[in-house]
Order: sequence, then C-alpha cells, then structure tokens
Amino acid sequence: MPRILIVEDDSIVRQAVRLGLRHQGHEVVAVETGEEGLEQLRAVRPDVVVLDLMLPGMSGLDVCRRMRERDQVPIIMVTARGDDIDVVLGLETGADDYVVKPVQARVLDARIRAVLRRQDASLPDGARPRPETHGDLVVDRAGLEVTHRGEPVTLAPSELRLLLTLSASPGQVFSRQQLLEAVWEHGYHGDIRLVDACVKRLRNKLGEGRNPRYVQTVRGFGYRFGTGRA
Repeated sequence: MPRILIVEDDSIVRQAVRLGLRHQGHEVVAVETGEEGLEQLRAVRPDVVVLDLMLPGMSGLDVCRRMRERDQVPIIMVTARGDDIDVVLGLETGADDYVVKPVQARVLDARIRAVLRRQDASLPDGARPRPETHGDLVVDRAGLEVTHRGEPVTLAPSELRLLLTLSASPGQVFSRQQLLEAVWEHGYHGDIRLVDACVKRLRNKLGEGRNPRYVQTVRGFGYRFGTGRA
C-alpha cells in the first residue's frame, strides 16, 4: 500500500484529500505546515509527497527545496492557479508534477500512480542490459543508476525517466508532447512546462553548459539525446 504524505494548511482540503486517497487504497499521513512535512519525511518515509505551494511560514517552494536536498521522493505540487509563475518555480525547484485546486482525489490518485510507475525497476523478460556509455555519462538501466565522470548522479523520478527515454534513442528528436506522454503519462492536455523544467534540472545535475552535450534542444520542436561528444 503506497504511503502518501500530504502537506496542506487548509483543514477542509487536507481532510478531503486524505479521505479521498484512503478510499483509493493509499496509506495517508497529513500535516499542515512545511516544518511538520520535513519532520514526517524522515519519520514515515513516504512513497509520494503531495505538497501545497502556498503554506504559512515556510513556503511550499522552500519545503520542496529542502526535501530535494535530503531525498528524491516523488513530489506532486498543489497550486491554486495553473498559469502562475510559481508553478514554473516549483517545477524547477524539484517537483515532479503538479495539480490545480480544487483537487479531485481521482485525478490526484492517477498522478500518484503514474509517478510511482516511473520508479518501477522491473525489466521485460528478466533481461539485464549492460550499462550504456555516452561520453562521460554511464546509464545503468537495470540498476537505475547514472554516473557522470565516475561520480553518481542522484536524480528524481521524472528526471531519471526523462533521461532513460531520451538516451534509449540517441539522435532521435522527441517533441515535448511525446515526452509528456512517455514520462508523465499526460495526454493532450498535459503541460509542456513539466518537460522544460525537468530538462533544466537534469542539465544542471549533469553539469551541462551553454552547449549541452547530452540533452540537446531542437528549437521549435523538442529535445534529443546527444552522443556526449564535444
């Protein structure tokens, strides 16, 4: 049973989401402040965090940043406005996905299950492919591990799934919509900001400069994975 940590200061919303997710078969721990959320992150080891962006005291952005410093647990951000600049800031800070209030438990449950599937380490037919080397980058699909210049790279679930998707077909250009469907399982109404923010975080973790060697932009269309050569 997936364990979900909810950080939401509105008692009515918190209770409704808690009951809705329990009805969907999740174990739920709910708190009202960012400070409590950070404490429960250590105490209950949740499988997914549902984090309200607008919190009293420590903001949701600060909580997200602090959580990312400690753990790569999937974070789904809850925001009151889907077109607000804070959505982009939250995604760039480390959130894996977001939902807009009013939150429907059925929609949130679908997002939770999708983000959990990104962590599935199972391989078809029991196969265990050899690690792939792309320049200074080594991608171990079986172990879900990435190293860059011999150093391990810690990636959040969406960052890892994005890298695995792109690196599986070096040189192939993927549109943002294709990546939304492959990585986030979002259809036509998905938000391409998820893709751009995740690319930015992934590039930062890979030490990509002004001319990325790995996650390359195809202007006006999307992204492709390079060979890693300068």
